[in-house]
Amino acid sequence: MTGSTPQTLSTNHPQQTDVHRLQVTHVEGDAYTVDVRGHRLHVDQPLEAGGTDTAPTPTELFAASLATCVAFYAGRYLHRHGLPLAGLRVRTEFTMATDRPARVSSLRLVITPPAALSEQRRAALLAVASHCTVHNTLHQPPETDIELEP
Repeated sequence: MTGSTPQTLSTNHPQQTDVHRLQVTHVEGDAYTVDVRGHRLHVDQPLEAGGTDTAPTPTELFAASLATCVAFYAGRYLHRHGLPLAGLRVRTEFTMATDRPARVSSLRLVITPPAALSEQRRAALLAVASHCTVHNTLHQPPETDIELEP
């Protein structure tokens, strides 16, 4: 699960050929829109942080990205084995670090599988869901460059 349509791009990194693009645009105050493959997401800050609380924060979307990736992998596992998906949920909690730099210090995800899932299937479901793309990325962080356009 990558979340966007790949585009081939010639770069200095020959092993990376599929580039996924999205664009973030300022709306007003602390509000932004994210355009991804024709879909639009909104981001804001809570009132107590100076925003207008019209949308989730970027950090909440980060946690949601992990939770939805886990749910997607769990759902695919269930589907692949002909098992019902009804009742599948992923609850996520995160805490922020109290020191610098600003960051998420811990994430906790709890998968609620369908009620009739056997013990054997529960262990397999957890194993599959624990290896979703976003979770794997957190364990092996990507090279990240932030630069200003000339």
